[in-house]
Amino acid sequence: GRSNAHFPSADPGMYQLDITLQRGQNLAARDRGGTSDPYVKFKFGGKEVFRSRTIHKNLNPVWDEKASVLIDEPKGHLHVKVFDYDFGLQDDFIGSAFLDLSSLELNRQTSLTLKLKDPHYPGHDLGSILLSVLMTPKEHREATMLMRKSWKRSSKVTFSMWSSTFFLVVIFSFIFFKPNMPCRTGTLWHRINSPSDCVLMTLFCIPSNQNHEQTQSLRLSDLHRKSQLWRGIVSITLIEGRELKAMDANGLSDPYVKFRLGHQKYKSKIVPKTLNPQWREQFDFHLYEERGGIIDITVWDKDVGKRDDFIGRCQVDLSTLSKEQTHKLELPLEEGEGWLVLLVTLTASAGVTISELSVSSLEDQKEREEIMERYSLMSMFDNMKDVGFLQVKVIRAEALMAADATGKDSFNFCKSDPFCVVELNNDRLLTHTVYKNLNPEWNKIFTFNIKDIHSVLEVTVYDEDRDWNADFLGKVAIPLLSIQNGEQKAYVLKNKQLTGPTKGVIYLEMDVIFNAVKASLRTLMPKEQKYIEEENRLSKQLLLRNFIRTKRCVMALINAAYYISSVFDWDSPPRSLAAFSLFLCVVWNFELYMIPLALLLLLGWNYFLIVSGKENRQHDTVVEDMLEDEEEEDDRDDKDSEKKGFMNRLYAIQEVCVSVQNILDEVSSFGERIKNTFNWTVPFLSWLAIVALFLFTVILYFIPLRYIVLAWGINKFTKKLRSPYAIDNNELLDFLSRVPSDVQVVQYHELKPDPSHSPSKRKKNLPV
Repeated sequence: GRSNAHFPSADPGMYQLDITLQRGQNLAARDRGGTSDPYVKFKFGGKEVFRSRTIHKNLNPVWDEKASVLIDEPKGHLHVKVFDYDFGLQDDFIGSAFLDLSSLELNRQTSLTLKLKDPHYPGHDLGSILLSVLMTPKEHREATMLMRKSWKRSSKVTFSMWSSTFFLVVIFSFIFFKPNMPCRTGTLWHRINSPSDCVLMTLFCIPSNQNHEQTQSLRLSDLHRKSQLWRGIVSITLIEGRELKAMDANGLSDPYVKFRLGHQKYKSKIVPKTLNPQWREQFDFHLYEERGGIIDITVWDKDVGKRDDFIGRCQVDLSTLSKEQTHKLELPLEEGEGWLVLLVTLTASAGVTISELSVSSLEDQKEREEIMERYSLMSMFDNMKDVGFLQVKVIRAEALMAADATGKDSFNFCKSDPFCVVELNNDRLLTHTVYKNLNPEWNKIFTFNIKDIHSVLEVTVYDEDRDWNADFLGKVAIPLLSIQNGEQKAYVLKNKQLTGPTKGVIYLEMDVIFNAVKASLRTLMPKEQKYIEEENRLSKQLLLRNFIRTKRCVMALINAAYYISSVFDWDSPPRSLAAFSLFLCVVWNFELYMIPLALLLLLGWNYFLIVSGKENRQHDTVVEDMLEDEEEEDDRDDKDSEKKGFMNRLYAIQEVCVSVQNILDEVSSFGERIKNTFNWTVPFLSWLAIVALFLFTVILYFIPLRYIVLAWGINKFTKKLRSPYAIDNNELLDFLSRVPSDVQVVQYHELKPDPSHSPSKRKKNLPV
């Protein structure tokens, strides 16, 4: 068998769990022929630690496979899941069982029969799994040998790879390291006077065992320290293109624009089949240098199935533009034809800070009063983009996953060098690194200006390595509206996909102060775009997930149609009689204002069910299982990407499939957002919908429809005349974009921490 266990730290109580998967009995049939192709997954701590081979067309399979897993304490549950393999489709779930490790005796082989269950069908007989387990305590030396053996495949490095690494470091040093760049070694600061000095520092600043924590090479957090705080915001509005070069055979192009300022990147939407595109999109960049910078702009033609064609490029030198003023620029494209029309505005920014735990803006009475006054109702029309204030205290983390498993002594064994990244939209700040510690304390305070109260705060913990590749340790995503002010809370770290737990917890304390009126108005405006991220890749599980989500939305409509049909067929006479009476009453007295009134009553009814406790909300296990399988497939894809380049050879087919995948995601998300609005998933948005529907009902009741349509038409026809460079938007779609889909609900769901990690909670008298 193969094991991809994520081993925890080798504390004095480290244990080895030997598992022998023997056979299955009377498994449930999942194929049409009355058989199954079963395989078994073992999970511990939310991570897959072993997967058996697949035995085809057998309900009583015999595996006789063995696996060994290292755990740091003899407690918790081993999750056993059995699936039926389906080629090209989503594997069918057969059943699962849990093994309580605390019930096992040490150094004793135990034979077990686990009866499989399905939480959706608790009464079904799904068969059983026979296995034997043995738990034994391990010393540090034994654990080290086991971990090295299990990691042997992933840690092979050939001489050619080391040679390539050396030359890459040399090239990297010549390109990116400038003279007189500061480099920290231990507690002293040195100056790098030449690129060769930097290469030597990078390659040979290896710490000794006697001064392991003090002497270090260049650290990732140090390199980013200068770029943590920015001096201003550069707002760019991409208006239009004029007379662009034709790149397609039909004499037209499908143009889009890429922007780059340092490491910040944006990409505009694609406007098909035109040489005079109208974009009207806005992008915000952080300005780190006082003297400004240069924004590189390139224009491309989108081609399906081959590389995109280059149309032209231009630049914007920010040092030549005055601040606090909007500049209209008409830039000719170099190396091509045509023009770009932009609006560029430079504004100062002082709302993002980092400080020690002893320096808190909200604990200072004078500063807190100033912040409260800035976001009071009296200031609702001052700077509509400044919605609120967020303060995040990153206190400490506990029981993190050990990412470094090197060293000969017990001090170096199974440690990490953790640092924390705090992100709010495009604002990204870092803590310092705490070396060789699985329970780091940072005690840092971060403050942010809130542009959208529906944003999600992301806190990610990484392990810093000397090879510059930060290892992922865990992550949490916290919607701002779910924050409880002044409460120190332990958040269970999740995996990259935010679908399940990983090892460790992080202690945070947050405070949010915002203006409700500004937040409501901002909801009806377009969301802030994030920097360009990785392109979506084709994923079988992701495609199936989006297809199933879309199918669920369609099935909800079909079930509603069946329900209406049953009313017409008088399947339930009392229900049909009540519906018939209501139909006659509504149609005879129908007025247009009754449409928003009906939606208003539906929202009110769901609110009543929630408050009265009659609606029992259950976790969406279907979506959670799909996300879990998708993450496992991503992990396998990452490991096999070096061996398999098949998807890269089918670029055209992949791009079409990715488009279908994204369309299914958009359609299903749209339906789920509507459902979650009426389900009060985000109370703030549901209350906002109630206010809007109430106003709409009153307007339709008192004002004739012809006047409303007339006002709407005049506004639409004169909008471009009144504001030629206004960005087009749809208020309803902007509102729905703030409502989380079912996938996001699962990702933002807060996991319950272990009772042993319950933090000391303390409340402060802070207004919300």
